[in-house]
Amino acid sequence: MNPQAKLISVMSLLLGTTITISSNHWMMAWTGLEINTLSILPLISKSHHPRAIEAVTKYFLVQAAASALLLFSSMTNAWYTGQWDITQLTHPTSCLLLTTAISIKLGLVPFHFWFPEVLQGTSLTTGLLLATALKFPPTTLFLLTSASLNPTLLTLLAIASTALGGWAGLNQTQTRKILAFSSISHLGWMTIILLYNPKLTLIAFYLYCLMTIPIFLTLNTVKTLNLTTMTTAWTKIPSLTATLMLMLLSLAGLPPLTGFLPKWLIIQELTKQELTSTATIISLLSLLGLFFYLRLAYCATITLPPNSTNHMKQWQTNKSANMATTTLITTSIMLLPLSPMIFATP
Repeated sequence: MNPQAKLISVMSLLLGTTITISSNHWMMAWTGLEINTLSILPLISKSHHPRAIEAVTKYFLVQAAASALLLFSSMTNAWYTGQWDITQLTHPTSCLLLTTAISIKLGLVPFHFWFPEVLQGTSLTTGLLLATALKFPPTTLFLLTSASLNPTLLTLLAIASTALGGWAGLNQTQTRKILAFSSISHLGWMTIILLYNPKLTLIAFYLYCLMTIPIFLTLNTVKTLNLTTMTTAWTKIPSLTATLMLMLLSLAGLPPLTGFLPKWLIIQELTKQELTSTATIISLLSLLGLFFYLRLAYCATITLPPNSTNHMKQWQTNKSANMATTTLITTSIMLLPLSPMIFATP
């Protein structure tokens, strides 16, 4: 891809995100989302592969439908209330349409169908943007309108996302699809606490990004796209693939790793809100995702599963991870001791 075109796309992505998260008017928020959608399209299709063209077509159609629904929601609210302020969304029909539009943009169940396919059709670097940066503006809109949303609908969306994100990832062998269903499962955890503690949703989103970024960077470094190649990835950079196992277990939410912190805080907050049954259900459903995280961690360690597939082993080279990757790996594994500081913040 042309470096100038890539620079323009990345700068447009930053501009669209900034406009959406800093705006107070529905039209400006919609404009920022549209800039984001148009700027990521060249990055998805840069490989000129049929799967990339399919992914960019699916992404454009779904995001265009979601943006149109969001615009229709804000116009309906302005028609009945005379308000274009994002925080003044009060009309019930507008709230329902907005919840649907943001759910489509984020990939919440039952609007998740596009996300694994798009992630599978693009590169790991662009997939990292789709799984983290492009979910920030819709999450911000969810936070700003959290007081107006329907609790029952959000709870159903969250539980369904956690269940399907774990269930559908069980039979996947492509690492990008596994990470896509992992993202859907984590979105369920963020959504279920949205009405009761929006700041906790933001903390969970930040920590999810902190754990997902080094995993994508590590897989990109060792050029691993499926479980078969992951079994021999340890021959390239053994230390990096050994820490990949810890990062995957952190993403699964096992203590004493970083990923346990958001789940711990969310379960604690749900219990304070006397939603013990909801906390129990979502905790049990997260065990589905734990299975494929453990399978990935098993393949990432110095082990070869019993199979009859003939493939060439890729022996260790002088390639090493850069400083940014190693720093992110450290924080994605060892951030849990900082939890008292997070508790202390007002």
